[in-house]
Amino acid sequence: MRWHIAILYGLLRLAGLLPLRVLHACGAAIGWVLGRVDNPLRRKAELTLSQVNTQFGAEKRQTFLHRALIEAGKSFTEVARIWTADPERNLALVREVRGGELFDAALASGRGLIIAAPHLGCWELLNYWLCSRTPLAIAYRPPRQPDLEPLLVRARGGLAAEQVRAEGTAGVRALLKRLNRGGAVGILPDQQPKQGEGEFAPFFGTPALTMVLLSRLAARTQATVLFAFAERLPKGAGYVVHLLPAPAGIADEKVGVAVAALNHGIEDCIRLAPAQYTWHYKRYSIRPLLEVARAEPARAED
Repeated sequence: MRWHIAILYGLLRLAGLLPLRVLHACGAAIGWVLGRVDNPLRRKAELTLSQVNTQFGAEKRQTFLHRALIEAGKSFTEVARIWTADPERNLALVREVRGGELFDAALASGRGLIIAAPHLGCWELLNYWLCSRTPLAIAYRPPRQPDLEPLLVRARGGLAAEQVRAEGTAGVRALLKRLNRGGAVGILPDQQPKQGEGEFAPFFGTPALTMVLLSRLAARTQATVLFAFAERLPKGAGYVVHLLPAPAGIADEKVGVAVAALNHGIEDCIRLAPAQYTWHYKRYSIRPLLEVARAEPARAED
């Protein structure tokens, strides 16, 4: 770990000594500022929300945007606690588990378990909870800045989760091996794949490039798929872990059916805590070729 990353980790450890309610209050203040001044994060969230089909009109969408950015601010500061505190101390923050019987039944079946954990709520705490219940392999994408990877590996290793790079055939083989042995794997299902490595499927009514890895793993291994997230409670009161069954068709041999079911499952989670989704993630940055082709004549006319 390079010296500047070590300093960053030290600062995180110091901040992690603060109570969660204080960290969330600080994060809410950061989010409040982000919602009221022009900045890249706000622009990304505005663009995403302008493309999803929701019940919000323009005025309500702006109010929702401010709420979402406040929750985003909390997600930035809470990792200081989740990444640096003792795992047992973090697990004490889980106030309730909804759908735990689905998790227990999936483990008991011995068929393997895929946890689809969207960028919703506190997914870092969810990892701790999952690892406290069963050995888990977490598929992750290396950060764009390579110097940060040792920090992420160290921060997420509190409960000895196996961290598998979600790229290349070696990573896929490692995940298949674990599932075929009846083990558990965690995947972020809403990560946008690279061009040519996914399929477009509706996400809140707008086509989004969607990963095929999760559905292919489920089809090849017949593993159970559950969606999960840790909902952030108000005023730093803790978290509620939610586990939901996957929609029918998520392991369908037809890729279009499978990825549509995957996005449907993500939507089901988001509807339970919509402001806590990472709306500033550019889910629609890659567009279908037909849509791009239609846009090009319009630009030429302008």
